Amino acid sequence: MNPKYPIYIVSKGRWNSRLTVRALESMNVPYKIVVEESEYVAYAKVVDNSKILILPKVYLDNYDTCDCLGDDKSKGPGAARNFCWDHALSTGTSRHWVMDDNLDAFHRLNRNVKAESDTGSVFKAQEDFADRYENVAISGPNYYSFVKSTSKVPPFTLNTRIYSCLLIKNDIPYRWRGRYNEDTDLSLRVLKDGLVTVQFNAFLQGKVTTQKMSGGNSEAFYDVEGTLPKSQMIADLHPDVAKVVWRFNRWHHHVDYSRFKDNKLVKRQSAVVPVGINNYGMMLRSK
Repeated sequence: MNPKYPIYIVSKGRWNSRLTVRALESMNVPYKIVVEESEYVAYAKVVDNSKILILPKVYLDNYDTCDCLGDDKSKGPGAARNFCWDHALSTGTSRHWVMDDNLDAFHRLNRNVKAESDTGSVFKAQEDFADRYENVAISGPNYYSFVKSTSKVPPFTLNTRIYSCLLIKNDIPYRWRGRYNEDTDLSLRVLKDGLVTVQFNAFLQGKVTTQKMSGGNSEAFYDVEGTLPKSQMIADLHPDVAKVVWRFNRWHHHVDYSRFKDNKLVKRQSAVVPVGINNYGMMLRSK
């Protein structure tokens, strides 16, 4: 069972690793990968050309970095993500997935077992949940490392940030912005307008730490300047809920999401209420 909405992978400098590509291909899940024109040849050697989209330069030229640093440094993945959004709209779909390029696997958490998935059912289940409600603007799986199989956790958490693997409602009035932490910024703008985000704990993404991989934002930002600029940007854009803190030997941004606890799910009148348990054809098996 595959997702009904298109999946886009935004990638830069990682044609050799291709973690998200490999993960989706092992699950037989269709996708498009968005790359800059200067890297097309490198990606075309290892990825089916029909799956590659070249990022139009106009998206980079017009991207709002929310700073005054100009074009001398990378603008981050936001411009490519905006292209994905517009491309999805052009296909007539009502939502789209956009993923980072350093996700090595997707998992289902059930009865305290985090099992790696080899089926696109994990995406279809999340899509059906989001479509059941009028006001779910962004949803997506939590990080594998953030959910302990030994702990009791709810199947989903409402109104928090959605990172790295996002299912976005196409008609919401936003676009990506910011050189750093654009995931947090978009989530906060959605929440401040009273919409809902859904972070699934029942479904997880295996995220390889950005600073442990070459390419992407690691080379563009963090290997040189550390994490302070990206943390400071969120504090500057959202001073009412965000601040910069020092934790685990590096700078982080801390966001208070408690003010959004009253953003409630609104069920569609036409929504089909599930009866019983639907495992979407998934079965637990040993490799």
